Amino acid sequence: MFKAETLWKQRFGQFLKETSRYLRYIFNGHLVIVLLFLLGTAGFYYQEWIHTLDANFPAAAISAIILALALTYSPILTLLTEPDKMFMLPLESKLGDYFKRTGILSFFLQAYLLLILLAVVMPMYVKVTDGSFRSFFPFFLFLLGLKALNLFIRWKVQFYIEKNTHITDSLVRFSVNIVVLYLLFSGANPFIVLIPALLLVLLYVYYRGQTREKGLKWELLIELEEKRMGAFYRVANLFTDVPKLKDRVKRRKWLDFLAERIKYGQDNTFSHLFVRTFFRSGDYFGLFTRLTIIGAITIYFLTYGLGQVVLALLFLYLTGFQLLPLWNHHQHKLWVDLYPLQSATKEKAFTRLLSVVLAVQSLLFGLVISLKLEWGLAAVSVLLGLVFTVFFVYFYSKKRRQS
Repeated sequence: MFKAETLWKQRFGQFLKETSRYLRYIFNGHLVIVLLFLLGTAGFYYQEWIHTLDANFPAAAISAIILALALTYSPILTLLTEPDKMFMLPLESKLGDYFKRTGILSFFLQAYLLLILLAVVMPMYVKVTDGSFRSFFPFFLFLLGLKALNLFIRWKVQFYIEKNTHITDSLVRFSVNIVVLYLLFSGANPFIVLIPALLLVLLYVYYRGQTREKGLKWELLIELEEKRMGAFYRVANLFTDVPKLKDRVKRRKWLDFLAERIKYGQDNTFSHLFVRTFFRSGDYFGLFTRLTIIGAITIYFLTYGLGQVVLALLFLYLTGFQLLPLWNHHQHKLWVDLYPLQSATKEKAFTRLLSVVLAVQSLLFGLVISLKLEWGLAAVSVLLGLVFTVFFVYFYSKKRRQS
């Protein structure tokens, strides 16, 4: 006899086993040390920035936007797999308890994120409004209530397959969440704060009525679950090989002019392969772009001179470290091993690509520093960045690839 509780215990156990397996590699990596250093640096400058705020600073609006994004983004961890759309379909009416448990799991995981974000915005709120940190826990409890409502609504919206419905739902909930949180952080009367919050209750009642006769959209739920696990696997792939990771390919035709600069020839076989993989496969180019933008913004607003150089080197390390999996991107493809080429050709192509990427990023960081007319620091940043690139590419990365 089928029992939803047994299915939940099995799936949750598999989920814990799978995630803990890769989290062990993630938290043992050098990247975590660098990220902790970055967080510590960011925290120090954040506190210094807080002291400069006055009563005219829009702390309520900024806090509302940040927390509204976290409330609106309410994915539900269903732990479904591809075969479920065939074997679990006849049992749909008996899965109510199972999905309640997945909803509770999703709630507690996302509550942790809300706790962190509220801890970040509270110093800004207290400084601008002359408030007290005693309001932290009432605010947090209120946020938990809003999160629960957002999860309830999101679950009902997933009974629709139309993308327009999902987009409209997100926009409506985001708007309502902003209004509610803005009133909350502005010190409005509690009854006034609850008025727009009731719109979320009405929205849930509406979707509940509309979906009463609808069935689960198995393909949509499985697709969303695969995307969530895929994001986790891509992070884990930075630290160890992940066989379950599925390649994602984006054409990015507008970057063809860069790939076309490589001459055709047997010696450039791996150069073509690595360059096109960097631009099109996985998320290598996206990681490079995001880290470059975040690093540039951080360096620009950092006022401490040598700190800008240190941050530039840290972001170079983060970029280089996250591009190392590119070396093994095609290791499970037999046709790559059939190339009549020596391994030195592959080594040369990879080191050349990694050198160019890090050198370009180093020059961009130097350009950002020069925008503040700090020419000496810009030159030092570029010079040290290029030295770091040589060390990382020809010593550090080589050791990592051979280990």
